[in-house]
Amino acid sequence: MSRMGSQTFVYDRPPAIAAHRSIAGPKEGKGPLAAWFDTVLEDDILGQKSWELAEMEMVRRCVQAALNEAHVTDEQAQAMLGGDLNNQIIASSFAARALGVPFIGLYGACSTFVQALVIGSALICGGFLDNAVCVASSHYCTAERQFRFPLELGSQRPPQASWTATACGCALLSNEDRGGLRVTSGTVGRIIDLNISDANHMGAAMAPAVFDCIAAHMADTGRTADDYDLIATGDLGWIGRDLLLELASAADMPLPPDRLIDCGASLFYQEQDAHAGGSGCGCVASVACGWLMKRLEAGDIRRLLLVGSGAMFSPTSSQQAQSVPGIAYAACIERRD
Repeated sequence: MSRMGSQTFVYDRPPAIAAHRSIAGPKEGKGPLAAWFDTVLEDDILGQKSWELAEMEMVRRCVQAALNEAHVTDEQAQAMLGGDLNNQIIASSFAARALGVPFIGLYGACSTFVQALVIGSALICGGFLDNAVCVASSHYCTAERQFRFPLELGSQRPPQASWTATACGCALLSNEDRGGLRVTSGTVGRIIDLNISDANHMGAAMAPAVFDCIAAHMADTGRTADDYDLIATGDLGWIGRDLLLELASAADMPLPPDRLIDCGASLFYQEQDAHAGGSGCGCVASVACGWLMKRLEAGDIRRLLLVGSGAMFSPTSSQQAQSVPGIAYAACIERRD
């Protein structure tokens, strides 16, 4: 593994994506990407006693399905890198407890899945691991209770608010030469804070960090947007995607709208009343492990820049009148025959 520029890792022995699985909730299963998810849940409680336990079970099922797809047993899995939006990332850590897999807990808010890809690929390329499970999840009901108000209160949502996806995505990285999909580089973003104080306006808080990360990736690698078949961000939603295009244009680094998609803006139909679009750790994870990786495997696209974005705030920081900082990570995924 080598470092290119100031923020980018180049994986000289790029890990293969040996398996990937995606799970979506009932609302997400009625959206435009329904056919691309491996599993669509009939309900979002999964037979559990709480929403938090349901999210844990969703993570466990998703990881188990990816391991089964790659014919890797729980005992053979060397590390699970993941996180969620609950305090102390309990959905991921409790799922790791149930699976018995060594666990590296991560928190990058909604960027956690791409953060896991960047770190997991580095560990494999460096020879420290033979395989690594990268996973992230979110649940609408747990996130609302965590960051805003319990659903029972029936609080009104402003139009700029996003809808936290009930979803999970998991990718199993391997050092085996399997052909197919590989993670070839990863860029670690910086915290960018433009003093957005509206904790509901995720798109505005995260778009500057996404642009900064994309600009750093392009500067480090010497590439432009034209070198990618698709740039997929998450989760800016419809408003945040427009802001990203404005930022890129103002910096004289325009991004082609026809090759720039956002996972949050792709997850729901407008008429599903998701307001600004989808968000949550599970949004970019499930869309990437479902729609995007399957398109790569089919040859529709050959080089993808996946940029996960996160809003690094908490109820405590909001109550202390702090602004909402943004973070983003980028991973280049390529299809090799």
